[in-house]
Amino acid sequence: MKVLALGGSGGMGVHACRIVAGLDAVTELVVTDLDERRARRFAETLGPCAAGRALDVDDAGALAAAMRGADMVMNTVGPFFRFGVPILAAAIEAGCDYIDICDDWEPTVRMLEMGETAAKAGVTALVGMGASPGISNLLAVAAAGELDTVREIITGWNIEVAGPESGMNDAPGAAIVHGIEQLTGTIRVTREGRVVDEPALRRVRLDYPGLGRRNGWTFGHPEALTLPAAFPTVTSSVNVVVGSRSFIAGLAALRFAVDRGLLSKRRAARIGDRVERLFPSDPVRALGPGTLPPLFALAVGTHDGEPASVGCALAHAPGLTMGETTGIPLGLALGLLTETKPGVHTPETLIDPMEFFAALAPHCPESPSATEMVVTTRSWDVDPRQAIEEAFTRARHVLSADSATIAPQ
Repeated sequence: MKVLALGGSGGMGVHACRIVAGLDAVTELVVTDLDERRARRFAETLGPCAAGRALDVDDAGALAAAMRGADMVMNTVGPFFRFGVPILAAAIEAGCDYIDICDDWEPTVRMLEMGETAAKAGVTALVGMGASPGISNLLAVAAAGELDTVREIITGWNIEVAGPESGMNDAPGAAIVHGIEQLTGTIRVTREGRVVDEPALRRVRLDYPGLGRRNGWTFGHPEALTLPAAFPTVTSSVNVVVGSRSFIAGLAALRFAVDRGLLSKRRAARIGDRVERLFPSDPVRALGPGTLPPLFALAVGTHDGEPASVGCALAHAPGLTMGETTGIPLGLALGLLTETKPGVHTPETLIDPMEFFAALAPHCPESPSATEMVVTTRSWDVDPRQAIEEAFTRARHVLSADSATIAPQ
């Protein structure tokens, strides 16, 4: 298999490429970047199957030429509200299978609408295979599978756990640009059987098994739209962020300033980037006792004829940075796409959760077993609190040890 890694030497791409370069099925890996020197230097670290080259994805002709002869396009070029749709369209035109980490709901909707075109071209495309979306979708599948009927799915992540990567020339990275885009204006969610547009950061009260009632705030990620499509009985679905009161208040202030025309999105992204540099994320603090897990899904419905809920949380992560927690799942998922299924898909319709978590386990500190990767708590469990507290006490210990061994960047 020949893989074309767009943005392969960037903050997310490097982690995905390291995984892909080690796959037996991959015979050639082409790493691209605007900066040819950076692409070549990184490719040299990946072994003889890898090569680096310069590529501007805005150049349609150069992009088409780069895809010629490739079997798979792995796209980590963000923000995806700008690059997702045209790059997938180019891959379909070239007849290349495709995988990305798209985390914007707008292009996700448009890319799913390209499913028939992809199917006619024999192209299998998987969009949104990072942490959220990506791992969160698979946690949702696992949680929903514990219930007899499902009416609501909430996915969530702690916005303070993993700091975003910096962009080139000290400009804000794509993750921060994406964040400002999905905090401002309106986002799309599923409520009471209807798809609606509403402002972000609406408070959601979660009743998480083992933790009780906690707060989350809505954020514009695709899970709120794709999960109801995969589970037709689901009538409500949102994606939420969790974090300290001060952090959420800061996000709300940026949203207010942009929506009122006091700040441009670009200026807001620069402020967000500066704050992140001054106050870097602290994963250990985010795993404090009683807090919601850093990455989770909550399914609400019925079990044995009674109202019930199930929480599934990632108990072990492959690293402390956003690049690791997003790029590593992408690379692993590429390796799991052994059978083609033409069309455009999201993780919940194409990736088996148990296979994925088994593949992820060896890449996490202390190499947990596959069964230890997810902590599941059910409202009907005798003591759901004990299971989640034990899991995250272990996680805090591992993260503290890892944090101590990482030199300042």
